Amino acid sequence: MNRARELWQRVPAPVVDIVLVAVAAVDVWLNLWDNTRLGVALAAVGCAALAFRRRFPLGVFVLTLPVALMQDVALAVLVALFTLAERSRSRRLLAVCVALAAVASSTPWPLASLTEVGRTMTLVIFVYNLATAVVPVLFGQLVQAQRDLARRLFEIEEAREHERALHAQAVLARERAQLAREMHDVVSHQVSLIAVRAGALQVAAKDSDAKEAARTIRSLSVTTLDELRTMVTLLRASGGHATELTPQPTLADLRKLVESSGTHTELTGELPPTVGTPAQRALYRTVQEALTNVRKHAPGADARVELWQDGDDVGVTVTNTAPTRPSLSLPGSQQGLAGLRERADILHGTLESGPTAEGGYRVRLRIPPSAD
Repeated sequence: MNRARELWQRVPAPVVDIVLVAVAAVDVWLNLWDNTRLGVALAAVGCAALAFRRRFPLGVFVLTLPVALMQDVALAVLVALFTLAERSRSRRLLAVCVALAAVASSTPWPLASLTEVGRTMTLVIFVYNLATAVVPVLFGQLVQAQRDLARRLFEIEEAREHERALHAQAVLARERAQLAREMHDVVSHQVSLIAVRAGALQVAAKDSDAKEAARTIRSLSVTTLDELRTMVTLLRASGGHATELTPQPTLADLRKLVESSGTHTELTGELPPTVGTPAQRALYRTVQEALTNVRKHAPGADARVELWQDGDDVGVTVTNTAPTRPSLSLPGSQQGLAGLRERADILHGTLESGPTAEGGYRVRLRIPPSAD
């Protein structure tokens, strides 16, 4: 079954549409009741409209309704109903279209023959045609649900992979930070004592060989202590403290971040080059966290990143529109915005966040440009 589905998906959409138009035309040619010029013209328009069913599903359905008047079960109408159900999320609209298709298929043509058919038979035919029209709608809704489910499963798996990577990085960072503390509190302390004792021995020793040995021990201890301090700094950096091993992001990296965010985002405004490195880092991390939240909690939303300067302060505002699809229940630490507020407080700035009146969300950071 999966093999057949893959083969079907490889068929180009225009080829499928051309085949449907041809099959619908054959169906009309074999079953059309009204052979007048008007009837043939309306039937031809309805069949040809199927070529545009993907772009204008509702309009194509309306154009196929006359075909339903002139034959029992019109294939063109069923195809139009399936396409509309596959793309529309309005249950009310689908119900109205099903009723219209059933009425058109049940109405005797020409209308003068209504008395010949009889009310009872017309009602029976209507119920039959109503059930027939429901089938392509249900199938179209099933295809739509399957497509939505596949997209959600992909997004959930992507979010889980991201969470696993973040968790692994956090565990590694904690281990490195703990190792840095141990080296600083234990090893560095002991090497410092060795250096102090060696210095005292160098001063107190009377033998020249002892003095030279003490001097060597003291020199090696000082060198080792410097190297340990460098290693502690690097371990603390990779553990998420003041500095890091990799180059820190700046405002020059914002455009690349926006382009790779996976969200339709507009970047506006600019800041003076005198903004300090810590402030640039805080601005970057704020945009990064805000766009991550948009991707996770507002699927299909557009975002806007605005850099601004207000008096002596600089800042960034990230605003997103309301989501176009239901948000997913994704795992998260719920600490992203809290961490940004702590960073803003350390740099003597402020962070504000909250929903907008239009159903979106806004994050706004204000910070001194020379914060350190």
